[in-house]
Amino acid sequence: MSDDEEYTGEGDPEFIKRQDQKRSDLDDQLKEYITEWRKQRSKEEDELKKLKEKQAKRKVTRAEEEQKMAQRKKEEEERRVREAEEKKQREIEEKRMRLEEAEKKRQAMLQAMKDKDKKGPNFTIAKKDAGVLGLSSAAMERNKTKEQLEEEKKISLSFRIKPLAIEGFGEAKLREKAQELWELIVKLETEKYDLEERQKRQDYDLKELKERQKQQLRHKALKKGLDPEALTGKYPPKIQVASKYERRVDTRSYDDKKKLFEGGYNTVYAETLEKTWQERQERFTQRTKSKLPKWFGERPGKKAGEPETPEGEEDAKADEDIVEDDEEVEEEVVEEEDEEAEEDEEEEEEEEEEEEEEEEEEEEEEEEEEEEEE
Repeated sequence: MSDDEEYTGEGDPEFIKRQDQKRSDLDDQLKEYITEWRKQRSKEEDELKKLKEKQAKRKVTRAEEEQKMAQRKKEEEERRVREAEEKKQREIEEKRMRLEEAEKKRQAMLQAMKDKDKKGPNFTIAKKDAGVLGLSSAAMERNKTKEQLEEEKKISLSFRIKPLAIEGFGEAKLREKAQELWELIVKLETEKYDLEERQKRQDYDLKELKERQKQQLRHKALKKGLDPEALTGKYPPKIQVASKYERRVDTRSYDDKKKLFEGGYNTVYAETLEKTWQERQERFTQRTKSKLPKWFGERPGKKAGEPETPEGEEDAKADEDIVEDDEEVEEEVVEEEDEEAEEDEEEEEEEEEEEEEEEEEEEEEEEEEEEEEE
């Protein structure tokens, strides 16, 4: 057998049989792979089909839910709009009733003003009625917007200006109606003129009262030694507490500045004295107590005929002298404290007398003001 025959295997039945066996095995294996892939593919297609069906169902349910939610939102919006309209109508009706009551009161007041005589003051000081949020009716009226004022104007005019029912009227009835309207116009113009004149009188009276108040404040400022126009301004007079040439910034509050010259200096002086006394007392108690030296021989200051001083008595005498000195210092300090307390009491009595005098002066001024007003 040649080399070429061994390499190709031609003519060898065993080799051909093996090759055929290999090909059949590969074909079987490939068929198994194909069948397995087809099974897997069919499973994936079934799952994909189920997912698509599920997705379609979910889309349908979601569309239904969105439709229901849109319907619910629409109903909620309609209900909210309806409630807002009802609330607005209620507010308009309440405002209308309130304005009607106010108009009735105004008419009654005008009638009462006409009926009573013109004697007495041209004004009355009424108590402030605290409305909503502590604001008076005038303040609430000032805080209203243009839209609110226009709306109230429309409502008030709706029941003040009554519609003319002139349908089917003849010439005589129209003349009577015109005469009636003319008389109404004359009446309203008369009331308007009376109110304008009353307003002028009230303005004059208020101006006179303000001038009187200024005069009283000028007298009060002169009594206190201030500038005549010090109390007539909008704000109280400024307190001079430091020189304008002072370089440091004054960080004290207004209360501290005000109390500085209202007996505050006496308090500061007493606190300073107490502080110095405590420092000196502490220094005195912490001093070194030196004993007298022992003398050998004759005691200094010994008189003729006196006995010798035994040992130990010198130390005792030195301690006694120190105790006596302490007692004398304490007595002096107590006397100084008593004197300061007496001085403080005298100053307090003087301040009380001054306060009583000021109160009496204020009472007299109030009585004079009341007499002048009467």
